Amino acid sequence: MGRSDLERLSKEELIELVLRLQRPEKTSRTSSKPPSTDRKEQREKSRPGGAKPGHEGHSRTISDTPDEVVEHRPDRCSCCGAALMTDLPSETVSLHEHVDLPEVKPLITHHRRLSVCCSTCGTRVVAPVPEAVRGTPFGPRLHGVATYLKTFQALSYERLQGALSDLFGLTLSQGGLMNLLRRAQGCFAEGQVSAVSSLRRAEVIASDETGVRIEGSNASHWVFHSSQAVVHHASPTRAASVIREMMDGHHPAVWLSDRYTAQQGHGAAHQTCLAHLARDVAYAMEVSADSVPWRLQLWLNAVFALSERITSLAASTLSAKRRTLERQLADILAAASSCDLSRALQAKISRARDQLLTFLDHPGLVEATNNACERALRPAVVQRKVTNGYRAMWAAQGEAAIRTVVDTARQATGATVFGTILPTVRA
Repeated sequence: MGRSDLERLSKEELIELVLRLQRPEKTSRTSSKPPSTDRKEQREKSRPGGAKPGHEGHSRTISDTPDEVVEHRPDRCSCCGAALMTDLPSETVSLHEHVDLPEVKPLITHHRRLSVCCSTCGTRVVAPVPEAVRGTPFGPRLHGVATYLKTFQALSYERLQGALSDLFGLTLSQGGLMNLLRRAQGCFAEGQVSAVSSLRRAEVIASDETGVRIEGSNASHWVFHSSQAVVHHASPTRAASVIREMMDGHHPAVWLSDRYTAQQGHGAAHQTCLAHLARDVAYAMEVSADSVPWRLQLWLNAVFALSERITSLAASTLSAKRRTLERQLADILAAASSCDLSRALQAKISRARDQLLTFLDHPGLVEATNNACERALRPAVVQRKVTNGYRAMWAAQGEAAIRTVVDTARQATGATVFGTILPTVRA
């Protein structure tokens, strides 16, 4: 906007423009921005670290299966100096534990193929190539460790190369590491197909996506979440075609997502993530003294409180509470307001009005927020910030397959990350 444009504005328009420029920046509390973008507090205003008053202390659990037990027994009396014989009864006064890591060295096995001359006919017989050395000289545990460090500890190829050298004494080129990881990623293809198949049978599906750099271009990392599977997917686009291709014609009873257009219309009913709306309301409350954001905040608090005890309420009770919430929301959306932020909130919520309380129709099956997808995306976001993306599409798709198998197993059985990676690579 130039000087001539400003001169044509009325006094009221100028006042409104200045007020908008004075609004505080959005933070992770008032928007979908990550916490890492928040302005850090000054030292004198920051809260001290450590346990807060009233926090219950915790201590490390002592192992029930020690590798070695060393008993420290006194040999002389501290009072009279008499010798304390070993056959005297004793009792344990305290138990102290010392924990260390053993030195880890590569386990290198040489497989020698031998030839033997037959004593009968003189034929030279050569032993076949051992199955253990076909394809690659690296074993499954090395594949599993490299996959774990690269995918879930966000190490770049250079840092992974250094970690393997410093910790295990292994010298691998970055090209060799790339080939190793590509072989390991292929082991997860079958598990990914199984997870996608389960997803396509689910009645409730949630989705979310985040930006990522692949081959130097902007792309998207998608996640699809259901009670049966968690599916990650790397794609060069964030268009609705990604969802249609993933679902392959499946139309679940409920789809849960934010208000992004590409994620709309894929289920018989839709639940809008209320956490996104809550952040928008929080920003409006911070900026404006208007009553509409405050009333919306109270309304959302009532909805969240209801979602926490939804499975303990009778159907008639839920119906009555829903009618009350809808009536309250109608009053809030019809309220007059002079604040542009409040009016924008009213318009935004009006457009998604029929998607706000869908979870009440499916007690215990549909969440009011899309936090499960956001939690599943968080490790991928961290890795994006650390490594700045992927050099090749196969790397992004391979890591999506790994995360799919690991997150699905963790949701189903509580399996650890490495406890899922190693058996999959070995298989």
